[in-house]
Amino acid sequence: MKKIAIAAAITMSLSAPASAEYLYGFGNVSVNALDWSKGSVDRAAHHKDFVYLELEGGAGFSWGELYGFFDVENVQEDSSDLRTAYKGTAAYKLGESGFRAYAQHYATDSSGFSSSNTVLGGQYRFEGDGWFVAPFIGSHYTITNPSWTTGFSGLNGGMAGWAAVYNFTAFDQNFWVSNWHEMEFSRKDAYIAASGEEKGTSMNGALGFWWNATDNITAGVQYRYADKKLGSADNLNAVIYSMRYNF
Repeated sequence: MKKIAIAAAITMSLSAPASAEYLYGFGNVSVNALDWSKGSVDRAAHHKDFVYLELEGGAGFSWGELYGFFDVENVQEDSSDLRTAYKGTAAYKLGESGFRAYAQHYATDSSGFSSSNTVLGGQYRFEGDGWFVAPFIGSHYTITNPSWTTGFSGLNGGMAGWAAVYNFTAFDQNFWVSNWHEMEFSRKDAYIAASGEEKGTSMNGALGFWWNATDNITAGVQYRYADKKLGSADNLNAVIYSMRYNF
């Protein structure tokens, strides 16, 4: 399924007309510190605060949008505790409407654990001057390989969610708010048993507030939340402090 998702994203890109117009793009590298709340640590002691480095980028074309990031986590620890995570999305416009064909793939890997999540479905993009909201829904394919129990591989219900950004100016400064949100539903019993997340539904996302101090420097703080997700049956929340260099 991972190969299918990658092939789908490549196909959507290659099937764009030769006259496709580049509309916008962005890229950044960042240093980020994630601080779990005390309640989250009490409920799920295996979750620890960590620092991560991120490379992120995206672009819009007349045929649709691409987005992706790559993280190296736990950089405050020695190399044996490093984790990696990456995500890529592709949205291909269907005619002149706001509808898109949508593909998303997320994977993480660390010592003793790896997982990947692939979503294939549809998206609708609402947008205006300085803002967009892009809800999506699709089928969900999951692969997990924890070292402490039997993993899971197969179709795993569905996923729905959205990505949203709103830019505004205040006190002669440029600010923006971001939100990504994912809800998994109808997850398989075998996955629930392997993950320890207890329920067939889950919630996962982050709400961010950002300040573009200069063209190259952006500072931000995010509220990170999850429920029946991240290998835990409990509600979890954290604050992420970020400093980005935009190029």
